[in-house]
Amino acid sequence: MDFRREALADLATGVRSGRRSARELVTHALERIEALNPQVNAFVAVDADGALEQAARIDTAVTEGDDPGPLAGIPIGVKDLDDAAGFVTSKGSAVFAGGPAAVGDSPLVARLRAAGCVVVGKTNTPELGWKADTDNITFGPTSNPWNLAYSPGGSSGGAGAAIASGMVPLATGSDGGGSIRIPSSCCGLSGIKPSLGRVPSGGDHGSDWPDLSTKGPMARRVADVVTALDVVVGPDPTDIFSLPRPEASWLAALEGAQLPTKVAWSPTLGYAPLDDEVRALCEDAVGRLKALGTEVIEIEVVFDEDPVRDWLTLAVAYNWRTLAPYRNTEMWDRVDPLLAAQIDWAAEHLSALDIVAAQAACHRLNLRMVELFRDVRLLLTPTCAGSPPPRSLEGQGLINGEVEANWARFTYPFNMTRSPAASVCTGLTSNGLPVGIQLVGPQHGDLVVIRSAAALEAAIGFDDVAPI
Repeated sequence: MDFRREALADLATGVRSGRRSARELVTHALERIEALNPQVNAFVAVDADGALEQAARIDTAVTEGDDPGPLAGIPIGVKDLDDAAGFVTSKGSAVFAGGPAAVGDSPLVARLRAAGCVVVGKTNTPELGWKADTDNITFGPTSNPWNLAYSPGGSSGGAGAAIASGMVPLATGSDGGGSIRIPSSCCGLSGIKPSLGRVPSGGDHGSDWPDLSTKGPMARRVADVVTALDVVVGPDPTDIFSLPRPEASWLAALEGAQLPTKVAWSPTLGYAPLDDEVRALCEDAVGRLKALGTEVIEIEVVFDEDPVRDWLTLAVAYNWRTLAPYRNTEMWDRVDPLLAAQIDWAAEHLSALDIVAAQAACHRLNLRMVELFRDVRLLLTPTCAGSPPPRSLEGQGLINGEVEANWARFTYPFNMTRSPAASVCTGLTSNGLPVGIQLVGPQHGDLVVIRSAAALEAAIGFDDVAPI
């Protein structure tokens, strides 16, 4: 069995029909984790006994003629920013790692469990999910299964690495600045960031990054992601941002998925440096669109300047709120030094007016997107400005051989605009590392994004798996 070679729906159908057992799937996941996690460090906590008990209940339900759900027996990893009953939600932080286990699931995890998924453990994340590299003081770095000397990206890097190495076929992620799309690009996956509110972030605690971050499932291919999305999208009364449930199945809408007749391609968005090899791989994908009859309009400038300062204002303010009780205590020395420095700066310099101005910047960015989508149905950009960086750079990246701190600078504008967006693998660099191209849709245009991503994925035809 190789989770990377079987469709999620086929795995679940096998369990629901009795042709295979949930125990078989979960046992394979646990064996794969035991064999590979010492090298990859994708999982930070595993409950083998609890997972096998969940699997036994599913198998019993099948034997008794009951349907355990559309994702029956699927083993999943839960990003360690998300609550899963029985596990500590450490948020990748020494501050929270010693806390009590969660007594309940987040809405996302609860819906996946209700659909038949089996939680096997928690996946690694940088502290509070604050950066595009998965490393923290408590659990250490996660490695990229395509090359263990490289980063899987972040902040859902543990989830991305777990899927790319075949430990689990499905995991949860969240994306406040690219945290689903960046690791999907780095790990050779198709990743989807739904519109803010499609997957609720409610529950007892709500979202740590309420204006930026959306949760969602992560898997290897578009159809697998959408299979899971179909059971998790829809409103929750505890999430004031949650959107109504789509009227039709998104998975059914993938049948005969086609690309729009007219799209925009912006290699730099008007402000970003771009690695030559990343550009070449993305432009090859754009060429495939043209060959299929899609009209591609190249747009040099989408945004007049890099919106990173406004995005950082919001992100740092959210992290400040989370960690404020621990400033000026002995716990502060256990916070990531760069994260602590950001929060210390914010406490001294950031004002309420700065935060409101950053929110106004989000509005202006969205006005530009409204203007853009009057002429095209979809915007394409590289997912990241550089390929997956060496772990030795400790979170920095490379663009044309030069060290660049902000190597993943194409994703966060579309958290600010709340746009649906996806990343599809375009191929491998000369040193065998994956690169993604990003597809961005209009406000609440999730359907055009997932249909286009599925069609582009098929056109590219990339089907390699990590050599691990």
